[in-house]
Amino acid sequence: MNQILDYPDLWAQALWGTVVLFLGGGVIAIVLGFIVAAMRVSPVPIARAVGAVYVNWVRNTPLTLVLFFFAFCVPLLVDVPRGFFLPLAVAGLGIYTATYVAETIRSGINTVPVGQAEAARALGLGFGQVMTLVVLPQATRSVIPPMVSVFIALLKNTTVASGFSVVNLGNIRANMSENGENQLVTIVLVMVIFVLLVLVLSAVQRAAEKKWKVAR
Repeated sequence: MNQILDYPDLWAQALWGTVVLFLGGGVIAIVLGFIVAAMRVSPVPIARAVGAVYVNWVRNTPLTLVLFFFAFCVPLLVDVPRGFFLPLAVAGLGIYTATYVAETIRSGINTVPVGQAEAARALGLGFGQVMTLVVLPQATRSVIPPMVSVFIALLKNTTVASGFSVVNLGNIRANMSENGENQLVTIVLVMVIFVLLVLVLSAVQRAAEKKWKVAR
C-alpha cells in the first residue's frame, strides 16, 4: 500500500482515466448497441444489412486497430485539438463494444417466442411498440448475465488505451517504474483494483437479476 500512499495523485488520475473510459464507452455502447440490435431484427432489409455489416466489420477488427484509427486517422479527417484523444478513445471503445451489446440484445430478443410478436402485430401494434412493450421487457431477463460479461470485457479493454498515451490503470506501471518502485507490486495492486471493480459489476448484475425475478 506504500505505493498508493506515496503517489496518491498518480493512482487517482489512473483510476479516474479508467472510470471515464469505462463509463463513457459504456454509454455509447448501450445507445448504439440498442440501435444496431433494432436494425438487426428490423423487417426492413436495408436496415438488417447495414446492421450486419457494422457488426461483422467492427467486431472482427482488433481493438488496437480501432483505437489506432481514432488516434491517427480521425485527426486527419476532423480538426481536433491537441490532447483530445481521451474523448476519441472513449468513442472508439464505445463503438467497438456496441457490436457485442447489439449481438447480446439480439440473442435475448431471439429467446422471446415469435408468436408473441405476431400476436402483438395482429393487435395493430407497430414495430417500435412490439419491441418496447412486448419483446424487450421479456428479453431483458435473459440478457442481463451476458451483458454484464460484455461490460466486464469493456472494463479490461480500457487498458488498451494506455498504448496511446491515455492515462489509466494500464500505464500506471510505467509511472511507478520511473519512480523506482517495484513493478511486480504495481501489477498486483492494479489486479486487485480490477477485481474490486468487477465485483461491483457482479453486484449490479445480482441486483438486476433479483429485480427482474421479482417482476416476473
